[in-house]
Amino acid sequence: MTRGHRQAWRGRRGYTLIEVIVAFAVLGLALSLLLGTLSNGTRQVRWAADAGRAAMHARSLLDDVGLGLPVAPGRQSGTFDDGRYRWTLEIALFVDSDVGPLLPSPGQGADLFELTLAVDWGAAGPRERLRLQTLRLRTADVDGIQGP
Repeated sequence: MTRGHRQAWRGRRGYTLIEVIVAFAVLGLALSLLLGTLSNGTRQVRWAADAGRAAMHARSLLDDVGLGLPVAPGRQSGTFDDGRYRWTLEIALFVDSDVGPLLPSPGQGADLFELTLAVDWGAAGPRERLRLQTLRLRTADVDGIQGP
């Protein structure tokens, strides 16, 4: 090599092998973080859809108590969406320790019941569980037959 040739070679600056390897490593790390973020976002959207559907089914079932399902103490269970969502409904006479004597006695006029509905889906982990509580009033008809 002549002296002019060496100076021309030194003047050119290229990437070394180590720089190329580091660049690919950084690119791989960035892509894995990006894919992880997208995957997590998809999982959150799916969870939100499942939770929304569970709430819709729960609301529908609670609306049916007193119409299709009797307001009577007991425990019932079933499924929605071909077994994808499992529910358990517990109905018990509501007793408030502070106001107990003021409540009507069972079978005399009106009874207040506490409804507890639990809906589970998926693996039934803490994020896949919905629990709702409400009160429902059951009144007696004129003939003494219990109404909804």
